[in-house]
Amino acid sequence: MRLYVTALVLALAGAGCAQVPTVADISPGALRSHVSFLSSDLLEGRGTPSRGQDLAAEYIASQFRGAGLEPAGDDGYFQTANWQYAERKAEDVDLSVRAGATSITVPAGGATGNFLDQVALAATPAVFMSWKDAMDNSEAANGKVLVVPAAPVPGAARVLQEKLKGKPALVVMIDREKRHGAGTGGWLIDPEQATVKGGPPVLVLHAADAAAALEKGGASVSARVAAAAVRPVKLHNVVGVLRGSDPALKNTYVLLTAHHDHVGIRNGEIFNGANDDASGVVSVIEVARALAAQKEGPRRSIVFMTFFGEELGMLGSKYYARHPVFPLKDTVANLNLEQTGRTDDSEGAQLNSIAMTGFDFSTVSDTLRRAGEQTGIRLWKHASYSDQFFGRADNQSLADAGVPAHTLSVAYGFSDYHGKDDTWDKLDYENMARVTRMLAVGVAAIANNPERPVWTEAPKAAGYAAKGRALKAAP
Repeated sequence: MRLYVTALVLALAGAGCAQVPTVADISPGALRSHVSFLSSDLLEGRGTPSRGQDLAAEYIASQFRGAGLEPAGDDGYFQTANWQYAERKAEDVDLSVRAGATSITVPAGGATGNFLDQVALAATPAVFMSWKDAMDNSEAANGKVLVVPAAPVPGAARVLQEKLKGKPALVVMIDREKRHGAGTGGWLIDPEQATVKGGPPVLVLHAADAAAALEKGGASVSARVAAAAVRPVKLHNVVGVLRGSDPALKNTYVLLTAHHDHVGIRNGEIFNGANDDASGVVSVIEVARALAAQKEGPRRSIVFMTFFGEELGMLGSKYYARHPVFPLKDTVANLNLEQTGRTDDSEGAQLNSIAMTGFDFSTVSDTLRRAGEQTGIRLWKHASYSDQFFGRADNQSLADAGVPAHTLSVAYGFSDYHGKDDTWDKLDYENMARVTRMLAVGVAAIANNPERPVWTEAPKAAGYAAKGRALKAAP
């Protein structure tokens, strides 16, 4: 371990960073302290939106302030999204299923619906279809109740509203595991997102007995749903910048990001989200603190940012891509951090290693591989998940704009993923400290290299490379 810390000091000195011991001293104790607060019950799972998430954003801003980062938002360190929040009381949804002589009344909270208008539906025949059949042949349910199992895609209910070709009177989407929702009881309305016109109302059904009856076929559905109440809400990305020192490069930017939200409260239980993604946020905080403490600043500017709403479909990063604080054409790379704390990967322990999505898509991997070699951390490509997960995290929003962007994770899968037992005591803080030091070296290397990363000629990167060329050519 002493050998690698020495190598780390030399690596950062070579990258143009003085006072390197502050980086080498990124400590397990500091990481543990941050994670234990951000994933405490006080923050109530950091659902979007929630008081707990607001507290998390305030805490992150205070850490950026303490590190000496320059605030870069429209309100101090906050980039504000002025959206709306709609919600219904549990008793505002009255749903019943009749199958033969059996009548099932769905209990309060057993079905939810993210649509604004009221519904009044007398007993109506239900038609059960697979997701694929519903996409291809929903006309068979015209005027009836279409029942479909939820697909593992973000915003599945909205997809049904947008893509169904038929005209069902109501759609019931079965989601026994309650995977589709914010963990806050309501839903967000983005004023920049077009409202679905003419789409059917979609109720998400969680009650197992009613779901089983509908899956068998031959049932009918009655529904009464009150109109939703709507109120304004402010959501925040947290943004701080460490200004570059090179006159020719200081107006170009490297982004180090993570998401500060999680899934909130479900069935009365707090889902703390320690590894997902309090760990990534804390790695961002400690890299910021370490690099900001150097006597000689980086040549390029480094932007440290945490996003809202990743769990609901990368909302915060998409918002930033539409409203960039720093010009996207001058943004040379985005390193996004997810799950940097747990080492008990479902495929085996991951010690002294970190994986990167889209490994072959850009030259970012070359720089980070060297940083890993200098610090004793293996940067690696997962045979399946490197490409598969590229589009499932906040890096996708920047990549879609043409910026070389990747997500780095220690463990892709672990037993408590999106579970109530993803708690702070299960993280390996010694390993997390080693990985976070490596990330500091990598970020500094990109910031101090006069050559900016580029997309490669990998076939799967072709679309991103084209967007990168268009971004570079933009006025």
